[in-house]
Amino acid sequence: MTADPLLGRALVEEATKKSGLIWVQGENSPARALWHVWHEGAAYLVGDGPGEQPLPGLVDGGLAEVTVRSKDKGGRVIAWTATVSELAPRSEAWEAAVGELKGKRLNAPDAERVTSRWAEQCRVVRLAPREAVTELPEGSLAAAPLPSGATTRQPVPAGLPRLLFKKRR
Repeated sequence: MTADPLLGRALVEEATKKSGLIWVQGENSPARALWHVWHEGAAYLVGDGPGEQPLPGLVDGGLAEVTVRSKDKGGRVIAWTATVSELAPRSEAWEAAVGELKGKRLNAPDAERVTSRWAEQCRVVRLAPREAVTELPEGSLAAAPLPSGATTRQPVPAGLPRLLFKKRR
């Protein structure tokens, strides 16, 4: 923790606001890169529904470790511990958070009804900072990628080399 708690809070807020992704490690789960929005002193996430990011290990009342990366360089800036709370769908806090999240959600398949889908099928989670660590561990901390169905192994199309390596006139 920094010597001045206010400085630590300010660093958490500014770094998290500016970063497009945060690495979140919930209880008994690996760290995942998640998109978020910073709103009213906490990071908000939406997920665990069809077409949304998974939020494993983020349980109401639990703790999570958050690592914030630099938007321009991609390196770690700060790490902080968060208290996890799940927002009740259609509550006042949920509506405020979803209003912010909707603006940051890219490529939503159903943009016109995304908030009603989130209320019915997804979870909105609030990560409130508890303490900040400005001295990060040395070394890479790299981990093997998590299994995903998003990767494919198919042969390269026959015409691709001609498209890539044709001579320009």
